[in-house]
Amino acid sequence: MKTVLGFDFGLKRIGVAVGNTLIRQAQPLTIIGAATNDAKFAAIAALIAEWQPTVCVVGLPRHPDGIEHEMTHRCRRFANQLHGRFDVATVLVDERYSSAVIPHQRGDLIDAQAAAIILQQYFNEYAES
Repeated sequence: MKTVLGFDFGLKRIGVAVGNTLIRQAQPLTIIGAATNDAKFAAIAALIAEWQPTVCVVGLPRHPDGIEHEMTHRCRRFANQLHGRFDVATVLVDERYSSAVIPHQRGDLIDAQAAAIILQQYFNEYAES
């Protein structure tokens, strides 16, 4: 059984979800809302130390037609930083329609739910059986 963390990267908040390769069920974990990049990566370091994931999954946003935009590039950079700083494998998952399945609501919880949807998509489509 291997632990997997999922990330919904945003400039203000980063949603985080957790799951494992045995059950293959993602669940919201937390939201990182630190003000600086250093503080965000310190929070991520604490999560990685606690959960010891073998893979980190990062949602990759695109326009509906598949064309990349500024946040696509920022998410790629975030995934590269996760890999470089923590020596953990990273996988990018297309998140174009993940927000469509989240019930519309207010508050930060939506970021962790989005991370769980991204991670669940990884389990459903990409993870080895």
